[in-house]
Amino acid sequence: MTRPSDGVRGLDGEPTVVSISDVHGYLDRARSALRAVGDHPAFEPLVEADDGGRIHWAGNDYSLVFVGDLVDRGPDSRGVLELAHRLRAEAPPWRVRYTLGNHENGLCYPTPPDVDRYFANRVSDDERRRFYRLMLDGAIIAAYRGYEYTFVHAGAAEGVDATAANDELRTFASAAIDAVGTDADSEVHRRLFEEHDALLGYGEEEGGRGTDAGPLWLDFAHLPADAPPQVVGHTPHDAPTRKGNVVCGDVILRNADSPGGEAVLVETSDSLRALVRETAGGVSVREL
Repeated sequence: MTRPSDGVRGLDGEPTVVSISDVHGYLDRARSALRAVGDHPAFEPLVEADDGGRIHWAGNDYSLVFVGDLVDRGPDSRGVLELAHRLRAEAPPWRVRYTLGNHENGLCYPTPPDVDRYFANRVSDDERRRFYRLMLDGAIIAAYRGYEYTFVHAGAAEGVDATAANDELRTFASAAIDAVGTDADSEVHRRLFEEHDALLGYGEEEGGRGTDAGPLWLDFAHLPADAPPQVVGHTPHDAPTRKGNVVCGDVILRNADSPGGEAVLVETSDSLRALVRETAGGVSVREL
């Protein structure tokens, strides 16, 4: 039986699964993508905006999955994190899931001195502890099992067992949290990342996206068409892209400097489609 923390079949009924990946700090694009569900007449709203423009859970029968890399590159990583955590707090239990991406993985590391290129390098030890507590509570997970597809940041050629991966992430977090801010911080985290390399590792190939990378790092080019069905992000595309059994929804970064292009993927028990914001502001449905 599927645990509600690990997959949609653990929830009551048959909620529609909506996923968004690789927001990368572009809060306005995240809002637009999430509001695409409801801006198309075939779909009830997933979220709604208050008078100040803040996005809230709208209360319909959805399960929302953030497929990693909410932070870095764009102007408002903190705002995107606040959006994700607000929706999780407002939605019924287990209806908003946040899978770890390689950029969130950086939040686990001790901050190197004199490095501030990424949002992860600017968070406090208290924020790192909070991030680990969210893993321990099951709010941040490694993978989520949909009806046919598994939602995981970068994917794996052999697929990802969501329950096993989420258990491993909790094991990692439980061993890491007490070391945060101590003299042993760096050494403990180096050891733990080695122990959990199959899940968290970026491999030995240059650039960390090669064929030996784990499911937070593997480049879409290395996912075979006959891999188990997965919805991934991590590798930027101009539009949602299918390769055999694998679909990539990482589209915000490539469209960040032009109107439209942001998208969510929508899975029901018998279909997977994309809702894409068009240049003129409308929303189109694209079969995948």
